[in-house]
Amino acid sequence: MKIRDIMSRDVQVARPDDTLQQVATRMAEGDFGFMPVAEGDRLMGTITDRDLAVRGLAVGASSQARVSEFLTRDAVTAREDDELKTALDLMSRARIRRLPVVDKDNRLVGVVSLGDLSVRVKEKYAGEALESISAQ
Repeated sequence: MKIRDIMSRDVQVARPDDTLQQVATRMAEGDFGFMPVAEGDRLMGTITDRDLAVRGLAVGASSQARVSEFLTRDAVTAREDDELKTALDLMSRARIRRLPVVDKDNRLVGVVSLGDLSVRVKEKYAGEALESISAQ
């Protein structure tokens, strides 16, 4: 099974010029803590609720500061035609729970989460990945 078969395509995306407050509000309203950051359909990085708090607010950033100042660049990504096990391996190595998915032209097409994968991949692999991701 391929990542494209289980990834979420309806993904909230932050833009580089969005403010920390705008992104935090969208996260609160949607009850999620992760967003890819893209300019057009090109992935620039990711932003998490932890990034907002630790990289932004903890260092005194204004709520009007731009996401582009605090995003995680060089995000780990998977291709939509990768096998599910590949995504689990990437997530385990990088210790992340959500993975942006790009197409062959490196355009953002979705996100796959550890939860998405755990229901489709052998429980052994999902358990090992979760253990590795959580060991920080």
